[in-house]
Amino acid sequence: MTNILLVEPEFPIPSKSKNHKDFLPIGLLKIGAMYQDKNENVKLVRGNLDKNEIKKAGDKDWNKPEKILITSLFTYWKPEVEETVEHYNEEYPEAEIIVGGIYASLMPGDCEKISGVDKVYEGVHSEAEKFEPNYDLINHNSEPLDYQIIHTSRGCPRECDFCGVWKIEPKFSCVSSVKDKIFEDKKGVVFYDNNLLKNPNIENILDELIQLKKKGEITWCESQSGFDGRILIEKPHLAEKIYKAGFRYVRIAWDWGYEQKDEIKEQINIFIKGGYRPKELFIFMIYNWEIPFNELEKKRVKCFEWGVQISDCRYRPLDQTFDRYNPHKYKKGQTKDDYYIHDEGGWTDPKIRQFRKNVREHNICIRHNKEFYSPEFERKKLPKEEIIGIYEKISKFDSKDEIKNYLDERGITYFFPDETRPAKNYTKKVEDFQN
Repeated sequence: MTNILLVEPEFPIPSKSKNHKDFLPIGLLKIGAMYQDKNENVKLVRGNLDKNEIKKAGDKDWNKPEKILITSLFTYWKPEVEETVEHYNEEYPEAEIIVGGIYASLMPGDCEKISGVDKVYEGVHSEAEKFEPNYDLINHNSEPLDYQIIHTSRGCPRECDFCGVWKIEPKFSCVSSVKDKIFEDKKGVVFYDNNLLKNPNIENILDELIQLKKKGEITWCESQSGFDGRILIEKPHLAEKIYKAGFRYVRIAWDWGYEQKDEIKEQINIFIKGGYRPKELFIFMIYNWEIPFNELEKKRVKCFEWGVQISDCRYRPLDQTFDRYNPHKYKKGQTKDDYYIHDEGGWTDPKIRQFRKNVREHNICIRHNKEFYSPEFERKKLPKEEIIGIYEKISKFDSKDEIKNYLDERGITYFFPDETRPAKNYTKKVEDFQN
């Protein structure tokens, strides 16, 4: 029996998100299930543990591993992979270290240069794909996961420049059914498909999910990568099925310019007709990319007019091997030495931070049905009764200018998301960090 150690590096993910549906090491869970089917001794650990910690976390008969399989995620999290390889190479110098995952697949040549790496595995593990994830491998102290991860397809026919999916999974392949893949103890289903609606069997799959929901075998679904709105326009009846299947956090992408607004509005209307409220819908927007700040602000304002939320995605190149962006360094600022800034698109550190701030406050207003955002209200710097009184007062005003004048008189900071808001100009040597 071979001892095989599966390792998820200490990625910069909040501890409360270790078992988050967006970061679960699903590849390792499938590989673990595959090796267990071969009667191998498998253990999954997270972070850089020493030998004694690993023994405590596993069976009494655990000895040194012959193989160590380390996963990787985004290319800009290379430093965490590098640190993990170094650690386990020191702990178990005789073990074979294999690195797979996204970074390893997109930049295999760079990955194999890491000292201690014996082999780089590129792409999807075809043999492991035949197995369902073994969630028991996750060493967590909380309650067992109430959801499961499913793929109905691999790859994506779209070849977007900013996306690496079609490079890692060049062949688009699909399954026709999911009902036999649902675990009895998992009430949520998260689809990791890169283009769920592109599956030619999607109607059958949605019908299966609807029946499972009616029987109470599942309670909610989610498509991590959202829905392809172009397919939705071709098949608008899918929106009602998506709604009946219990999909939450419904997202569509507005990747390109403002001129797409009519097409995006049509997609939103289809979902609304299918049963969703506007505030339940999210629009993917890439920032720090080719679309300039001012145009993205116009797009954001249009989304506020439609009453929908925004999922903002900061762009990093597919070969970016570091990202030290710190959201708390707003006033001090950061440079391209810290993280990627797309200056060709006119992006700067202040613009990146400002757009993220605008989106956050936009979403708060949408969720709470508010016309404007105020940090004093959010942080409860005023008594609750006073805030209620202010809202009652301004509800009687006839114009936004009246509201602004009233808030100004009371010294209350505000932001109306139906207006564009430019990036702040810092007073202390902006030029030192702007580019």
